[in-house]
Amino acid sequence: MIRKVVREMNMNQSRMKGIFLVLLGAILWGVSGTVAQYLFEQQAFNAEWLTVIRLLSAGVLLLLFARRRQNIWAIWQRRGNRISVVLFGIFGMLAVQYTYFAAIAASNAATATLLQYTGPVMIALYLLIRFKTWPSMQQVVAIILALLGTFLLVTHGQFTSLSISGWALFWGLASAVALAFYTLQPIKLLNEFGSAVVVGWGMVIGGIGMSVVHQPWNVVGNLNPLSIAALLFVVLFGTLIAFYSYLESLKYLKPTETSLLACAEPLSAAVLAVVWLNVSFGGAEWLGASCIIATIVILSRVKEKKSHGLGESQVKEEVG
Repeated sequence: MIRKVVREMNMNQSRMKGIFLVLLGAILWGVSGTVAQYLFEQQAFNAEWLTVIRLLSAGVLLLLFARRRQNIWAIWQRRGNRISVVLFGIFGMLAVQYTYFAAIAASNAATATLLQYTGPVMIALYLLIRFKTWPSMQQVVAIILALLGTFLLVTHGQFTSLSISGWALFWGLASAVALAFYTLQPIKLLNEFGSAVVVGWGMVIGGIGMSVVHQPWNVVGNLNPLSIAALLFVVLFGTLIAFYSYLESLKYLKPTETSLLACAEPLSAAVLAVVWLNVSFGGAEWLGASCIIATIVILSRVKEKKSHGLGESQVKEEVG
């Protein structure tokens, strides 16, 4: 009896640790988006330079961290892996980071983060088309909510005009498409080499690719103690620590649970943008945000139901 109580207490402690870690990671991701908005609006930085600095710095640090546990060079030994990791670095990591920052620069962190979170719907649609299956009722509801949420977010609920610029909408939806590719493309690499190595190399490759467009030594922005502190936050807390916290949470929670708790990211970005940077967010926007977050919750539950009837490898291949 005592052993059973002790075991349950340990399980509860592990679960609480996992919840804390995933919330920490999600909140840091959300806050880093708002800090990026501060750098764009008040310190005159641009999306190109912030992207290249974030990718190169965080990528190198992540690989140094991964190096303590495994061989980070093994991923380059086979030609197929080399091609896959380069594609992931350019069209996944670089694309998702740059489009996200470009959406923030064109609008605000709250809107950009919420538009990016329509990515899971694009993943669901792609998988439905690829495997030629009819959508379930939950998936239909999720798609409708995502469309409604996006409409409310970009129009204030008015049919006649956009509340954000056309470029903001373009970059936000492009970020969602990039997120879908970023999620689905590297599945085989992730299964073989682990997240730290794959994402670390993806960041480094994406940073090198972005360096062709904008060199990291060509600083655009006001370098002062406040801006440097903000940059360090984006790289260290908003990237490295956030990513590590999220990965560690997977040891204690189911993937579906981490997906649900990760909804703290758009919420934290929205709240901080409104409170700190005085972003205008009315009733229509909050309703749109609720619809998009509800979409994530519904799709996460669909994934959980699928996992009961499929082998682990098949689930990973079909739902990422």
